[in-house]
Amino acid sequence: MSAPVRKAVIPAAGHGTRFLPISKAVPKEMLPVVDKPVIQYVVEEAAASGITDILIVISRSKRPIEEHFHPAFELEAELEAKNRVAELEDLRRLQSLARVHYVWQAKMGGLGDAILHAREHVGDEPFAVLLGDTIVTSTSDKPVTRQLADVVEAHGGSAVALQQVPPEKVSRYGILGGQEIAPGLIRADQFVEKPRPEDAPSNLAVSARYVLSPRIFEHLLRTRPGKGGELQLTDAMASLMKEETLHGLRYDGARHDIGNKLDFLKANLHFALQREDIAEALRAHLHTLV
Repeated sequence: MSAPVRKAVIPAAGHGTRFLPISKAVPKEMLPVVDKPVIQYVVEEAAASGITDILIVISRSKRPIEEHFHPAFELEAELEAKNRVAELEDLRRLQSLARVHYVWQAKMGGLGDAILHAREHVGDEPFAVLLGDTIVTSTSDKPVTRQLADVVEAHGGSAVALQQVPPEKVSRYGILGGQEIAPGLIRADQFVEKPRPEDAPSNLAVSARYVLSPRIFEHLLRTRPGKGGELQLTDAMASLMKEETLHGLRYDGARHDIGNKLDFLKANLHFALQREDIAEALRAHLHTLV
């Protein structure tokens, strides 16, 4: 058994170089998917998973993220005066999702380094990690982060979201291997960052969502930087796995990685086609193109 998962960390400090030149002025996490920035989807998932405190790790160029979640009293007053009730409710709901805090990562040092910046905020509680440039959807009535929290609260240790990937793509991801102890639930015995296909323990890739034991911080502090001088979360988790259980949860749903241009465009089409107000017209337009 574990304590309830109430806190989350969203790493969002990266430069977003794959989206230059736009990412020079606009954080990639603020790029719109239909009419909401990517990071709003992420925060909404956290809130729907029972998270009440969120720490977003940002850098100097990411101030628009802070502004997005900060009250905009003049805009609210204007919407109220024009009786634009729906837009006003959307803005106010955004500000009430959770308590959102920020910490600056002065120098890019990898995902592990970003999470180390959350050590004081997290304390000795289990906590969720949601990558700020990735939307994860689930066919279940529970968000993926909530599903991971349920695993940790029931079994202790840590848990990661998993999706199957083609063998030729395993070298792009952290890959987990282990024994299936319940439908879709894996007890891990291997965790390898971007292995060659012939060295991969499985084709189960970590999918941008984690719930971690607070002991991960001890292992991050002991882990040496890897390629490019970056501190890899995977290395610290592989070390922690020797002392605590790590579970992987194969979920039904989809990962929408907004970190590259093609998947960003795919994500916009996917979410736009779910919208009653524009889906029909968009579908008709797409038919004219193909």
